[in-house]
Amino acid sequence: MPKHQPQLTSRPLVSQAALAQLAKTLDPETKRRLSRVVRLWAQVKEAGGRVVVATGSGPNLHEGATCMVAELVRLGLVDGVLTSSAVVGHEMAGVLERVRRVEGAKLGLDPGALPADGKVEVALLGPEQLTNLARQTIIDRDLYRRMVSAPGNEIIKVAGNLAYPTGLWVERIARRLEPLARAAGLPLEAVAGLGCDSLTMLGACARRGVPCLVTVPQLVGGGQVGLAVGDSISISARSARVAALLASADMIIESGVALTQEIHDGPFELHSGHGLWARHEGMDTFSLERKAVVRIDLDPNLERAWRLQREDQAVAQAIDQGRPKATGLKLPFRMEMSGFARLPGALPLTGDLGVIWPLLASRAAQAMGVKTAFLCYKQGTPPGEAVREFIVTELSPLDHSQVVHKLKENSQWP
Repeated sequence: MPKHQPQLTSRPLVSQAALAQLAKTLDPETKRRLSRVVRLWAQVKEAGGRVVVATGSGPNLHEGATCMVAELVRLGLVDGVLTSSAVVGHEMAGVLERVRRVEGAKLGLDPGALPADGKVEVALLGPEQLTNLARQTIIDRDLYRRMVSAPGNEIIKVAGNLAYPTGLWVERIARRLEPLARAAGLPLEAVAGLGCDSLTMLGACARRGVPCLVTVPQLVGGGQVGLAVGDSISISARSARVAALLASADMIIESGVALTQEIHDGPFELHSGHGLWARHEGMDTFSLERKAVVRIDLDPNLERAWRLQREDQAVAQAIDQGRPKATGLKLPFRMEMSGFARLPGALPLTGDLGVIWPLLASRAAQAMGVKTAFLCYKQGTPPGEAVREFIVTELSPLDHSQVVHKLKENSQWP
């Protein structure tokens, strides 16, 4: 069991009343499954087991779920993270930022280089933030002033995406970190975590000394960040690290992530069959057969595929007889549904992850006697918007000097 952790200060408070309001939106079956997952999570940790979370980007960032996972890592309730290169880039830039969307053509930018709607984004930075970025990359101050002065909608979105100058900065800083990662023999995301905010998954995992890894199917994304992540270690080395993390897990929680079948079986997993020849050739392999795999997903078709398999082995029979699963089962079938449905320990949690995560995390923490200092909450609600505003205001981008300092301190850099 993890030890009790002191509560951190200056965090947005999500009240019990607000959590109760979220719980009212769940159907009875999802409520039962949520309680089941909490019990299972507590049992795994009480037995000294390990829990791994696999996340995608998109809503995981916007709903504050990645920050929620970071808090669970800090508390010792999560022992490793699998994620995407897009998430790595956004966490390096501070997770969320406030931007203004402006007409690119009015700034004299080439229309052929603009996105489909002709809009570009400018990060609304304070003087100190802008000065800090200017120390690390060249910024066109005149362009920035013109962008900031232009009219447009102000929104909160993932940090370090297309906004100037943060999007350009994070892609450049990723390429600067790449040779450091190569010299240390580490994935770029592990090196980046040394300089990231403690409420990012990268930062929390680095502080606790547990893996935060981009999976091979999730390498493409985040522009140069994804390329730097992919180039930092070989595909074979990355696949082996991912397999080792999954092998160590007793429970896997998947949150709004696609391509999970490719993450699951990879080249080293036995239950889905793809690791058969790797084992034949003497390589290390593992099996998901006895592992609990919980998936938070809005798609009701995942639930249908899971039920069809549980009721009459429909998915397995279609595979055994070589029949097309999509037409035979009358489902708009994603390949990953097949693998998930056939895992003995699979359990879908159908719902909005902005609803599921705060309920799941708060109840799991309570069951294990620890107190969360941060809870995410569904966006578009007053508590959810307070959480998003906190992330925008309080989370800092990666500090390159801290990366260099900690690499030297840890003797991972000559």
